[in-house]
Amino acid sequence: MSAATSAGKGGRLRLALAFACAAVLAVVALLSIASATGGGRTATARLAGAALSLAPGPRLVALSTDRSSRGHLVSVPSRDPGARRQVSPLTCARFHAAAGTGLCLRLDGDLTTYQLVVLDAGLAQRRAIPLVGVPNRARVSPSGRWVAWTVFVTGDSYNGGRFSTRVGLLDTHTQELVPTLEDWAVTVGGRPYKAADLNFWGVTFTTDDQRFYATMSTAGHRYLVEGDLIAKTLRTLHENVECPSLSPDGTRLAFKSAVDGDPRRGWRLSVLDLATMRETRLAETRSVDDQAAWIDGNTVAYAIPRGRGEADVWQVPADGSGRPRPLIGGADSPAALG
Repeated sequence: MSAATSAGKGGRLRLALAFACAAVLAVVALLSIASATGGGRTATARLAGAALSLAPGPRLVALSTDRSSRGHLVSVPSRDPGARRQVSPLTCARFHAAAGTGLCLRLDGDLTTYQLVVLDAGLAQRRAIPLVGVPNRARVSPSGRWVAWTVFVTGDSYNGGRFSTRVGLLDTHTQELVPTLEDWAVTVGGRPYKAADLNFWGVTFTTDDQRFYATMSTAGHRYLVEGDLIAKTLRTLHENVECPSLSPDGTRLAFKSAVDGDPRRGWRLSVLDLATMRETRLAETRSVDDQAAWIDGNTVAYAIPRGRGEADVWQVPADGSGRPRPLIGGADSPAALG
């Protein structure tokens, strides 16, 4: 049965389940963001003098979840992530960086609204844009040119005021802003597809700055989609793939998938081979509600919650072997700078 005709009871149940899950996640995100960024934004002048740098190099950056520095950007050496960390005055709710470009999603001062801030390698602000919604995911392309974000929003007529997700894109070279993907041409199974309930989240970019992968949900299905930044089109590739993360060589995607298709049972971390569409489950068996990050060509990192507003970053081999190991304690939103 095609997605366009799957509006039966099973489809409606899956869709309701997905939105109920999104609502819970949005509330959790809102609470954790308020806790993590309670101090509001830090002045640009103060950030400019911070020792922490986003320049390419053998370092990992993340957001601290420790009570003494919660929400602050921290940096550790890749080869010794347990070493004393550098702590920046910068606070964010979600963060990512690549090639000297940073993306910080944060509270807008003392207001209960949010903004995205594009940063240079020295953490100086390059551009700030108001956000409509609660921050959920952030990604920078490998070249540092494109940035993407996902927010939880309310008010879409099709889902009765429940939470839905929306993706935005920004070309930091031309300043072209794509506020939503919902206007792009979509094909499902090779056929043109239109629906009011399209939701997108979890972008990851290719190295050529022409394509990206993301998750799209509609009619109770979750699809991996490939986006074309030139043609502004989206096409489905695979089902039950959420929050994809492209490997450095561009051949594999780390992703999470709902256990037995039911988000209430948690998510399993896996890797998808793009040439064969073969899935490999990773050795991490705990529920991973995160967009994993590749710290090298063989290892993915992800956050595991630990108490209210706290988390640790773990790592696991990308080929299904080995076992999970701690990477950065008291942190989330990891990114490798080189």
